[in-house]
Formats: sequence, C-alpha cells, structure tokens
Amino acid sequence: MKPSPGGATLSRSPAGPRPVGADAVRSPGPTPADTSPIGREVSLIAFNRRVLALARDASIPLLERLRFLTIVASNLDEFFEIRMAQLIDQLRSKSPPPGMSLGQLRSEYVEIAAMAHALVDDQYACLNDEVLPALAGHGVKLLRRSELDAAQRAWVATYFREQVRPLMTPIGLDPAHPFPQVGNKSLNFVIELTGRDAFGRETSIAIVKAPRVLPRVMKLPAALGAGDNAFLLLSAAIHEHLADLFPGRDVVAYSQFRVTRDADLWLDEEDVKNLRQALKGELPHRQFGLPLRLEVAKGCPEHLARFLLAQFELTDDELYRCDGPVNLMRLASLVDQVDIDALRYRPFVPSRPKPLAEGGDILSSIRERDVLLHHPFESFDPVVEFIRLAASDPDVLAIKQTVYRTGVNSLLMEALIDAARRGKEVTVVVELMARFDEEANINWADRLEQEGAQVVYGVFGLKTHAKLALILRREAAAGGGQRLVPYAHLGTGNYHPRTARQYTDFGLLTADTDLCHDVNEVFLHITSLAKAARMRRLLLAPFTMHRRVLEMIRRETRNARDGKPARIIAKMNALTEEGVIRALVQASQAGVEIDLVVRSACALRPGVPGYSDNIRVRSILGRFLEHHRIWCFENDGAKDVWLASADWMGRNFFRRIEVAFPILDPAAKRRVIDEGLRAHLADNRDAWLLGADGRWTRASPPRRGKVRAAQDELLARYAATGER
Repeated sequence: MKPSPGGATLSRSPAGPRPVGADAVRSPGPTPADTSPIGREVSLIAFNRRVLALARDASIPLLERLRFLTIVASNLDEFFEIRMAQLIDQLRSKSPPPGMSLGQLRSEYVEIAAMAHALVDDQYACLNDEVLPALAGHGVKLLRRSELDAAQRAWVATYFREQVRPLMTPIGLDPAHPFPQVGNKSLNFVIELTGRDAFGRETSIAIVKAPRVLPRVMKLPAALGAGDNAFLLLSAAIHEHLADLFPGRDVVAYSQFRVTRDADLWLDEEDVKNLRQALKGELPHRQFGLPLRLEVAKGCPEHLARFLLAQFELTDDELYRCDGPVNLMRLASLVDQVDIDALRYRPFVPSRPKPLAEGGDILSSIRERDVLLHHPFESFDPVVEFIRLAASDPDVLAIKQTVYRTGVNSLLMEALIDAARRGKEVTVVVELMARFDEEANINWADRLEQEGAQVVYGVFGLKTHAKLALILRREAAAGGGQRLVPYAHLGTGNYHPRTARQYTDFGLLTADTDLCHDVNEVFLHITSLAKAARMRRLLLAPFTMHRRVLEMIRRETRNARDGKPARIIAKMNALTEEGVIRALVQASQAGVEIDLVVRSACALRPGVPGYSDNIRVRSILGRFLEHHRIWCFENDGAKDVWLASADWMGRNFFRRIEVAFPILDPAAKRRVIDEGLRAHLADNRDAWLLGADGRWTRASPPRRGKVRAAQDELLARYAATGER
C-alpha cells in the first residue's frame, strides 16, 4: 500500500503535522518493506504473545495468570484449526493466494510455524518455572506421579480401577486392529510393549484413548495429607497404571499425544437445500478433519514420535513437544476448583443504570430517553429483562432477535421460547455457522420451532453477525385508538450473559423511531431476502457500511486539508481490510490525527515516516476481553460516534450481515467517548504500542506520573457510583 499520488509528505512537530516545504531536506520515502501489511497470522501470534505476558506478570493474581495460560492454549487450538488449516490447505493444493508464489507461501508457513513453536516453548516455561512454583508456595499443588506417597498412590489406584479402567479401550495394533481414528484434540497414549500378545504374536504398539467423559484434573481429598488444594491430572493417573491395561506384558516406552485437525466446515452452496440438515450431517466430520499439529510429551521417544508423524502424514514442522500436559486448556478446571480468593481478581458486582432500577418499568425509561449499557461494568440483566418482560407482557405482540452466540444455557432463549408458547409472533435469526457454536445454535433452533417461533438462518454465504432485538407493543395512541410502538436493543457483543461479564461491550436500549424503523427493516431484509430498504440511521453490511466508513475517513481527510479540526479514534478487535487501511494512510498524510485501539490482528504499520506518521495503534489487554467496536469521527467539531458489531475486516464488510448505529443522545455520546476511547488512550499499564517495524512493546507508566489502567478505573468508577 503506497501513499496516494500527489499526497503531501508530512512531518511531526510540536505544533502538529505540517506539509514539508520545498526548501526542506527530504528524506528517502518509505520502501515497500516499510509499508507492507503485517500478516494476519503473524499478528495473531503476536496477540497471543501479549496474552502470555499477562501470565508472566507478577502483579496479576496467580490463578488469573494460570487462566491466561489456558487462554493462550485455547487461542492456539483455534489458530491451528482455522488459520494454519488454510495455510496448509493452500500448500497441499499448491494454490497460493493471488500475488504470492508457492515458494513465498512455503517460506511464510515455515516462519509462522517457527513462531508458534517458540510461543509454545515459552508457554510451558512460564507454567513450569513461574506459575506452578508460585502456586505451590500458596498451597496449590499440581502433583507429579513421582511426588505421590503411599496413601495417595492407593487412592489413585482405587480411582483408576473403579472410575477410569472400565471406560478405556486399549487398541493393540495388528492387521485386524489398524491405527484407530483419533478425534480432534482428544487425549491419547501411544505405548510400546515387550513380549507377545495373548495369541503369541509380537504386536509391540498399542493406542489408548483417555475417556472424554472424565475430568482432566482431579482434586485429591485433603485427608490424604497434601493439603486442601492438591490436584492430579487424569493423564498422570493413566500413566501410573498403563501396565494394568496389558497384563503379562511390560511397557517399554510411552507418551501422551494429541492431534489438532482442520475444524472449518465446508458446505456447497449449490448443493445445500436445508442448511440445518446439511450442518447436522457435517458437524461429526469436524472431529476427523485433516491433521495439522501433533503434540507429544517432551520425553516422547524419537521412534514413537516418528511413528505418530507417519500415521498422521505430518512433518517435523508440525511436531510440538510439550513440557507438561499436552492440553493446557484443561487446567482451567483447576483454577475453578481452588478456593483461595486472594489468588483471584477481586469480585465485583455490575451496577445498574438508575433509570433501570430493579423492579422499575424498563419500557417507560426507554421511552423517556435512550439507555446506554457498558458491560461488564454495568449489568447485562436489563437486556435479559427487556426480553423476558416482553414475553410475559400481553400487549407485546411480536419479538424479533438475532442469535450468533448465546451458550448452551440461556435465559434469553428460554424467554423467546416462552413468548412463542404464549402465542406471540416470535422471529429469531439463528446463525447456524457461528464457528464452534453450531451445535448449540441448532439445538436452540429446534426448540424454538417446536414452540411455533419463526426461525430463519440468515442469508446463506453471509453470516448474520448483527446484534439486534426488537419488540412491538400495542399502546394507546394520542388521538385515541391504538398503535404499535417499537423498542429495540442494539449491541456490540453477543446475547450471552456469561461473556457479558468477561467482555467489554456497549448496548443501547432505545425507542428512537428512526433506529427502530431500521432495525425492523434489517429483519425484513434477512427473512424475505428482498432488497434492503433505505436506512434512515443504520449502516448495513454488506451494502452501505464499507462505503460509508470510507466516506467518513475521506471527509476527515478533506477537513484536514482545509484547515478544519480532523481526528479519527476507532476501537475494534481487528483491522485488516485493505481499502480502509489505504484511506487511513491517506488521511494521515493529509494531517488527520488517528488513534486506533486494536485488540488483536492489525495489518496497518503506524508511524512510518512519510507514510503513516500521524497514526498510532495500541492494544489493551487486561482482566476483561476488549470487545467493543467504536468509531469517532471529529466531523469539524460535531464528533460523530458509532457503535458496531463489525470489525474493520474484509469478512465483516463484505461477507456478513453487520450493523453500525450512531449514538445520538449527547450524554450517551460523551460516555462512549470518555469510557470507551479516552480511558483506553490514557492507559499506560495494560496498553501495548505497535511500532512501524510491526513489533509490539508494552507501555510504561511515567516514573513520577500516574499509573492509568482503563479497566481498573472503570471498575472503580462504577463501584463508587453504584446505581447510575
């Protein structure tokens, strides 16, 4: 991405950016390497490096540090299942992306694999050298087999005999027992045996699968003498008793192993007649997609590792030796079982906006003025109550809602089912292709349809990612008679009460006529597949959102060139769309000051002299997952503020149903700017800064200045105010 022809070259000065005069000494312009986009995979690895840094941060409570390690493990699983799967598929099919040779693709893959290997090594080093020893100092012990005393060994032996062994099916390999199907991310053991089997044959290799129905982390009874918080991995119990599975033979060598497979689902648009039925048929195959990564114990004998690589047709680049359990994500259950509050973040109780005091009339409050909710600092309960009250209110005739991720247990979904059971017109747009939530969403769709709700699955080929709910209520009209009055909720996050306590998001409850009109039109567009009506307020992808975002960036560009105030502040999860990046770079070259808060992948290189001088990019990582999408355009002092369900990525602009909505209420607008943007730009503790070289560095508080952490400040602010 090069600067636009004729664009002014800018330099920084205390008074702000200014065009370089003709008599100034010109430095060489940026090279293609200086301005090349940062690869998405590289950016995602860098994001997980930042999460790992939280696990190494001694100022964070110990159990939370362990949880951050499990988050890295979970993120890496998905990284391989989706991102690396695409790279490997391109290599295997010899079909590199446009503009890239096969050799370049192979080099890129080798580089990314090396980064992943280094990240995994550092992850286990953090676990073994820092987190586990520190936890042991507080009485939280993850015991090794060698550390068990006689009483503890006896307890493990009983547990194995009664709870584990009956569920296990060892497979001795021979022509009648070929290498078994190994499911995606399942825990298994490869075992080398001596002697002959019961039939006199020399079958030396066996495979044992750990039962998935058993907990991976067991808490030992305190009466065994190891304390109140002593744990043992299921894999350790199985290791201890592998020989019990093969009477009369000796175990020569063994290793736990785990294979990660391609988990993306593929459906042929031309062949699919019923998306739900097609998806039900496809989901079981996710367990047995193409192998991508083989994890083995660090001490796995070389010949057993070679044997497994051959079985899965993988190379050395795909072999990961783990200095500990091959699935660190399972340690999340240890975090949940420890009962030492001092090792966790201090609990907090989300506040409620004063107009929505518990037991009050939510709809009358919304009629009076828009209600902005900032999660998790403010409770998600009002959103649940909004739908539950609509379900029970006899004057509410219709409810419409989108569902992307809502969880296996959901009060919201139960409320929609209740509303359908009561005979209301309930329309639910269920996104069946929400990755890794497909099964839960299919189950909810089944239950909703059984109660008479109208369920649609969005637009095939375009994920419905917008977060919208609408109720239509019969109310008295001013001149007599009755009319249908709409109320809506629009948000940046999912209708998922659990993640609403872990993700930062904004939600808006409104009775604004134009906003509610547009929300209803979006539902009509999705269900009827007819052309979307002209929106009064909303931006709708894949139709108007990308164009309007570019227009707003270019308006700031013109204002800067005309000497008017020009500024862009935007917050999102990812920034990778080329057109938006080009427009931001051109705005920077015109003198627009641009601050971007991007949680994970960012392809734009900020601060490149002569290219992106006036762009700054930061990432905030803390207790909560930063999730809101906020856009603020100066607009010559008017400060246009938008909230959205969409990141600035190609998939969000062109391959999803997404919505962006303006914040019109002046007080709400000030809150979004203050709490969602300024607090994060002032953060000097949890912030990371992206350099022109593509490297992230952690912000450092000034030696004598104030330490600022946006999430902590917001927690303190809402705790102090209670009900707002």
